[in-house]
Amino acid sequence: MHIGIRRTAVATALALSAALPATGVAGAADAPATATGSHVDVEYFPDPAGEGARTSVPANSPHAQPAADARQRSATASEDGEVVPLAETGPTADRLDVTIIGDGYTADEQDDFLEDARTKWDAVTDIDPYKSYEGLFNVWAVKAVSQDSGVTGDPSQDVVKNTALGSYFWCSDTERLICVDLDKTKTYADKAPATDLVIVVSNSTKYGGAGYSGLAADYGYDGVSTLSSDNARSTLIAAHEMAHSIGLLADEYQYAGYGDYPYPEPAYPNASTLTADDMAAQRTKWAAWLGESDPSGGVVGTFEGADYYEYGVYRPTGNSIMRALNTDQFNLPSREAMIAGFYRSANVLSPLVDTSVTASRFTPLSVELADLGTGLASPEVRWYVDGREAKQARGKTSVRPAALGVPANRRPHKVTATVTDTTSAVRSPAVRDLTSNSATWTVTR
Repeated sequence: MHIGIRRTAVATALALSAALPATGVAGAADAPATATGSHVDVEYFPDPAGEGARTSVPANSPHAQPAADARQRSATASEDGEVVPLAETGPTADRLDVTIIGDGYTADEQDDFLEDARTKWDAVTDIDPYKSYEGLFNVWAVKAVSQDSGVTGDPSQDVVKNTALGSYFWCSDTERLICVDLDKTKTYADKAPATDLVIVVSNSTKYGGAGYSGLAADYGYDGVSTLSSDNARSTLIAAHEMAHSIGLLADEYQYAGYGDYPYPEPAYPNASTLTADDMAAQRTKWAAWLGESDPSGGVVGTFEGADYYEYGVYRPTGNSIMRALNTDQFNLPSREAMIAGFYRSANVLSPLVDTSVTASRFTPLSVELADLGTGLASPEVRWYVDGREAKQARGKTSVRPAALGVPANRRPHKVTATVTDTTSAVRSPAVRDLTSNSATWTVTR
């Protein structure tokens, strides 16, 4: 199950944010892309240590290689569309699949692309909670062979490159905004075994990037992040943009002049119309985190200004990566929401023995756990016979039903392996439930 087909929570958020002001900015963090060939909303960060902004851009690029060019390319372009697994941690059904595509890399530069893709993914997963839950991701690199090396608009606006995805700076007359051709991007993303999110690494040292969200209806995956390959600050763009799709998070910055928040209580887990007192009294939103010291600095409270509006809507902390890119820290409520998002699309436990086949009391029943390392995650395995825990098997990944206490009679019994993440980064019972998944076998004599 993947982000591209699980959009109920986003649909709720969109319904609460549908009435956009004339600028087309507010409430647009998960606004769906419009039809192919039209315009879509994107987020970008003009200052590598600043807050974001939103604008409308063409869905297609004037700089993408036409189909005729692709057919006429020489044999040196035979790698075009080749998929290289950068991290294959488990079955796609139990993982969140990220596809990284290179643009502005010629046939001779594909090894450079793979190195850049690994470097960017390593940088994203140096940030928690991505770091602690890296084992829930599969990562696929797709080679896209460009005729020209580099990106349109680098170093100056008059530079034009013919590239596979048509990456270009100065999109919508905004220098640091890198746009791509979404149709061309999908052509390459579809070559991966599965795609939930896309990162386009554009071959450039110049800072820039963008985030497209809510693409599932038209493209089958939710988001596309663009970023320049050889600028370290651009990594934070991907970390921020992926959080919109995975954690269903709102932007925590606001625009001068937007004034009072005009909508009902937002669905976003990191934005609320409630003050700290009301939140605590109602035991809702991030009430469980109020007063806690936060990794982004200060303590969790209700800080006015969020979801693009100045007044009447609050964010959990003074600053965080969802507010500005001068930090790589998610605040505690957003971190919990990200963990919920990981588990909406991925499972820690995968059965290694077919659950549809009846087992005997002496059949070894085995499960495989995602490697979540020693960070925030704390998965715990328990085994049950007909709903009663066999405590002697706690923590094991392989058992025989007889050793669990399954009796030698003719009646069928149910053996279940369940994993639950007991991480202290989760306080919501509903999110805790999301962290749990099971495998059940029928056992006979």
